[in-house]
Amino acid sequence: MSITLTEKAAQHVQRYLLRRGKGLGLRLGVRTTGCSGLAYKLEYVDALAPEDQVFESYGIKVVVDPKSLAYIDGTELDFGREGLNEGFKFKNPNVKDECGCGESFRI
Repeated sequence: MSITLTEKAAQHVQRYLLRRGKGLGLRLGVRTTGCSGLAYKLEYVDALAPEDQVFESYGIKVVVDPKSLAYIDGTELDFGREGLNEGFKFKNPNVKDECGCGESFRI
C-alpha cells in the first residue's frame, strides 16, 4: 500500500507548511459527494490519529485514514499549473469513471 507525491507536489506542500508555521504534513482522504460518488479531500495535518497510515515522499508526510486508503491506494499526487489555474492532480489507478467536471470519481 502506498500514496506518493511528485517532487512538484512535495515542494508545493513544503512551501505552504513553512508559510503556516506548523504542520506534520498533508492529509489525503475521500468523502461521499458529487455526481460520481466520491471526492478527494485535502487538509494539513497537525496531529496524527492512532489509526492513521503515514507515507512519505520527498520528505513530506502524507497521512491517510484506513477507510480512505481502500479507495486511493496507489495514488500519486501531482501539482501543476495550467494558465491561471493551479492545483493538485490525482493519478489514482483505482478510478473506473470520473464526472465531467472532474470533482468526483467512482471506483
